Amino acid sequence: MRKLVLAKRTLGSLRSEKTIVLALAIQLFIAAFSSFLVVGLVSLYDPGSTEGAYEVRVGVSGNATGDVAPVVAADGARSVTPYDSRADAAADFQRGRLDALLHATAHPSGRIVVEATAPDGSFRTTLVVAQLKEALSELERLRRADLSSSLERQPLSLPPARGSNPYFSFTYTVLLPLLAFLPAFISGSVMADSLAEEAERGTLELLRVAPLSLPDIVDGKALALVGLVPAQVALWLALLAFNGTRIADPLPVLALATGVAAVLVAAGAALALVIGARREAQLLYSFVALGAFGAAALLPQSPQNLVARFAVGSPTTLTWLSLAAVLVAAVAGYAALRHVAGRSAA
Repeated sequence: MRKLVLAKRTLGSLRSEKTIVLALAIQLFIAAFSSFLVVGLVSLYDPGSTEGAYEVRVGVSGNATGDVAPVVAADGARSVTPYDSRADAAADFQRGRLDALLHATAHPSGRIVVEATAPDGSFRTTLVVAQLKEALSELERLRRADLSSSLERQPLSLPPARGSNPYFSFTYTVLLPLLAFLPAFISGSVMADSLAEEAERGTLELLRVAPLSLPDIVDGKALALVGLVPAQVALWLALLAFNGTRIADPLPVLALATGVAAVLVAAGAALALVIGARREAQLLYSFVALGAFGAAALLPQSPQNLVARFAVGSPTTLTWLSLAAVLVAAVAGYAALRHVAGRSAA
């Protein structure tokens, strides 16, 4: 009962943490308006996905204009204006009539050298460069095909290109893992901050004469902070589903987020108990958590990949085993935390 009272007190104290409240508000906004935000976010994540929404005006000059211009104009996202003179094309570019310049020079060997000019750094530059890269890659492919007869040995053919929906990819591999793991990261940070602050102010000793042992204090705080994570993630998933993002297996996603939260909360509490200083504990927790996520990203099935697989309904045996490993790590980590708390109390 006393643990529940302490858990309620911990949750109530979160309202005074402006940074935490702001982080929760941002997550709520992203989840609630994901169908609108994902369009703009994908344009930053994958500029090529904006094809058709913005037409890139390209000026082409040089003695290979006839070879380059049709390839550039083959895509509806690009319009081409041929120029007899490079100076005339540059003049129109300076006046803002063109978004990019291509000067193509054909050599006797059959090679075509293309010099590309794009505007100075801006978001428009990113879109222009993405379109130019696509056009020049297609030009290279066609030239290789035209000149293949002059090769002494035929190279291996490339595998067929497999396209994917950038909105689908971004939503399930970036946006959803962000919403699933950010609450866990915040809970661990709050745990480290709360315990270290109690130790610095001396209120930890007052709680221990409540009567509450140090392991009981850790249990009460952890109960609130770990339990908050699945509640948040469930809300985010519901809002994503409301916006048209289907979540095939929400329960494993909630279990994974809870397991990661338990590991991070245990790590934050252990660092706070060992260090005892709020600023140092927070800094070290941030390094440890970010390092752990970076290392986990190298695994065959990273936490981000696990969330995506459960969300799209394509888990494998390895996916379920990875989830089980996270839950075992959560239990082991919390057991280790209680051991550390017991030794600190002694």
